[in-house]
Amino acid sequence: MVTLGGTIAMTRGAEAGGATPSLTGADLIAAVPELRTVSQITVEDFRQLPGASLTPGDIVALVEHISKAEAEGVRGIVVTQGTDSLEESAFLADLYYRGNLPVVFTGAMRHASLPGADGPANVLAAVQTAASAETRGLGVLVVLGDEIHAARHVRKTHTTSITAFASPDAGPIGHVVEGVPRIHNRVQRRPSVPLPSNQHPRVEVVTVALGSDGVLLDALKDTVQGLVIAAFGVGHVPASWCDRLEALATTMPVVLASRIGTGSVLTSTYGFAGSESDLLSRGLIAAGTLDPFKARLLLSACLAADSRRTEIEAAFSARR
Repeated sequence: MVTLGGTIAMTRGAEAGGATPSLTGADLIAAVPELRTVSQITVEDFRQLPGASLTPGDIVALVEHISKAEAEGVRGIVVTQGTDSLEESAFLADLYYRGNLPVVFTGAMRHASLPGADGPANVLAAVQTAASAETRGLGVLVVLGDEIHAARHVRKTHTTSITAFASPDAGPIGHVVEGVPRIHNRVQRRPSVPLPSNQHPRVEVVTVALGSDGVLLDALKDTVQGLVIAAFGVGHVPASWCDRLEALATTMPVVLASRIGTGSVLTSTYGFAGSESDLLSRGLIAAGTLDPFKARLLLSACLAADSRRTEIEAAFSARR
């Protein structure tokens, strides 16, 4: 088990104030006596940060650490972290991880000082999943509330509910029932992205909204290396955005995603100025079913690996 911090590792201090990361991996294990019957567990406190403070560099280091553990004979990995960025961390890890070990991310919506804290149950279910031969070769998984999700599909869908994590487009691939992971749908793994040869570049998301004239785009040409547009619906923007986006697409990769977060960006249904087919003809790249935040991570990972334009397009095409 590799710990990164987050709500699952937080408690409220003796003095009045909010919860902060304070629990070690050993503390998390000690809170779940049932783990003694599941597997022999080694704990490593890798980071102790709120989920909002993790970086792509932390996840790259995590994947390198996991790969070494696999070479040393470890049979499964559980990663605990904050739920603020858990869906993105798990997705980025899945882009990079090439091995076959079960790698399971989990966290908690309620910190350990609250009644009904969900961390211990999530740790137990995650360890049971990671210890199962049924989950080998499935890539990175996310387990919360006894549901097993593929990293590329899972999203945090509520700010506070203990059932916040779901896979709206695909549903969970399995459940933990009476301590046994049951896989209903075996996901097909996608090609991994090479580990970065450089630091992750600056890639930003710009969201379309009613009446927005796209003025934020004017400041991006010399400040970012890639851009994701969180567009209306199936991939639409106001007509006033078109020339700006076309100009940006000549200087950097610009990816067209939907701000909806579920469903796919289309490619050829509509034909008006600012429609998906118009924007793709102007040089934008379709994100497929990836939401804007995961599209941003894939684009950033490709750029960090010095991928060519054709390789970036192929990476997005493989994840539609």
